[in-house]
Amino acid sequence: MAGDLLEAYDWEVTEERAGFLRISAHLPAHVRNPRNQLFGGFTPTYVDLVSLFTVRAGPGRLDPKVARGWMATVNMRIDYFEPIRGPRFDIVGELEHVRGRTSLVSTKMYDDDTLAAHAITTLRSLPEPN
Repeated sequence: MAGDLLEAYDWEVTEERAGFLRISAHLPAHVRNPRNQLFGGFTPTYVDLVSLFTVRAGPGRLDPKVARGWMATVNMRIDYFEPIRGPRFDIVGELEHVRGRTSLVSTKMYDDDTLAAHAITTLRSLPEPN
């Protein structure tokens, strides 16, 4: 449902390989602030979705120890540098580290070629229920 809110069905994957994902996203009107920029409160939703898909990115990437089943976001930090005005912007996710069921993902958001936000997200793959 978060993808529906952000209209992810209109995103374009422009590059994908194991542990790396680049997406061209558009900026829907309902996630803009009164200055017609991305409202900062929605940024974590973009980051969360891209982080989850980054862990699973690339052919054969679905390592059962890392990306099987449900994943939980256990920590997220976002630094904001510039506003995102759109109408389109790029999101780049990169898997930085994996240990056991824990993954660390770096997500960068660019408006044109300008780094607008940088996030670090820790995700944990949850074991299958018995």
